[in-house]
Amino acid sequence: MGRIIIQNVTIHTLDDVDSFYYPGSIEIRDDKIFSVGTFSPDATLGYFPGETTIIDGTDKLGYNDNLPLWEYLDTVWYPAIRALAPETARTAALHSYITALKSGTTTVNDMFRHLDSLASAALQTGIRAVLSNDVALPEHRLDSIEDNILAFKNNDGLGNGRVKVWLGLEWLPLSDAPLLAKLAETKKQLKTGVHIHLCESRSEIADSMKRFGKRPVEMAYEAGILGPDCVAAHCVHLSDEEIRLLAETGTSVSHNAGSNAKLGNGVARLQDMLKAGINVGLGVDACECHNSTDLFEEMKITSYMQRATLEDASLGYPSQILRMGTSNGAKALGIDAGSLEVGKKADVIILDLKKDLMFTPLLKSPIEERRRMLESHLVFGCNGSAVETVIVDGKIVVEGRKVLSVDEEQVRLDMDALFQDLVDTMPQVTRTREK
Repeated sequence: MGRIIIQNVTIHTLDDVDSFYYPGSIEIRDDKIFSVGTFSPDATLGYFPGETTIIDGTDKLGYNDNLPLWEYLDTVWYPAIRALAPETARTAALHSYITALKSGTTTVNDMFRHLDSLASAALQTGIRAVLSNDVALPEHRLDSIEDNILAFKNNDGLGNGRVKVWLGLEWLPLSDAPLLAKLAETKKQLKTGVHIHLCESRSEIADSMKRFGKRPVEMAYEAGILGPDCVAAHCVHLSDEEIRLLAETGTSVSHNAGSNAKLGNGVARLQDMLKAGINVGLGVDACECHNSTDLFEEMKITSYMQRATLEDASLGYPSQILRMGTSNGAKALGIDAGSLEVGKKADVIILDLKKDLMFTPLLKSPIEERRRMLESHLVFGCNGSAVETVIVDGKIVVEGRKVLSVDEEQVRLDMDALFQDLVDTMPQVTRTREK
């Protein structure tokens, strides 16, 4: 691919010892980070046979609104995704991945439909993607395990391994014990992971208790779904036993504070999960549930919600929240990225904290204080509009806040048309189901 050198930049590596360089330099060769260290203007570049791109990092750094959940899903979300065709799914994915990249997200864990279309959008935009189907019982007219198996065969490993396909389960109200068991068996056969929604709302738990006599995490555990190759989204209303099961099995949790707040589902027991040793990453759920793909916003909301709910300003500490948004997510998805270390996948973002007069002052020394201030600014002071450059798998995919491989304006126009088409089509889909 070539070599990329980012010079004279403030680098927060987020490695195990919080290595911090100011001024610093990162060299990327092909899809890996080749070196990270202190920048010297007098240093000479080593020989490299391919093309070299140099980025000047001076003063930059490397790194339906009112419905409760169940009613929202039945009246908005499910009719919308049932109405999707492969091409409209591709347009929706393009828009989602563009907004994610432009706000600094290098990897998405995306449960949706028409995975061939999603993989195509991921390949075009350059984002790293873990994709899964919306699997549910046949009467709900979403996806089947067979759909997910076909998507796995067609797309897993595309883009030099940048696209992975996992199995997906929408949530327990749309499934039963045999479906859970079949999903667990298929996971073993394909040697892949599972993306599942668990304990998102109290109504989900009540439904599980009524139908199965067990709580959602207990059902997933007994089926053999939980484990290091499983990401459980939401997990808002966990019992002590469910927290123990998640920790015992090494299951990761995708914490979606913004969506859970907007839909009125509650505040997850994040501190208890962390104390139990559960690996917790961050998610935005979907634009329809949260109105944003900006993980910087999500980091801020996550910290604020914990502090306000538990009335403790020491919680949601910036260094901890940063790892939830980076290395914890990479660990959950089995990706060798999430920190700036030699040999790791070269997924890097460059921010301009001077943009639009963001309140992000940084002391030049002492260096430890600069690091702490930077962590605070990343969580509390800035947002995705500060992202200037995004590198995924060693390739520049966003430069000057533009996604290089797509016509952003055309995608916006296509999304406007898609939205109108969905609004027109959804009532027909709903009426067909009622017949």
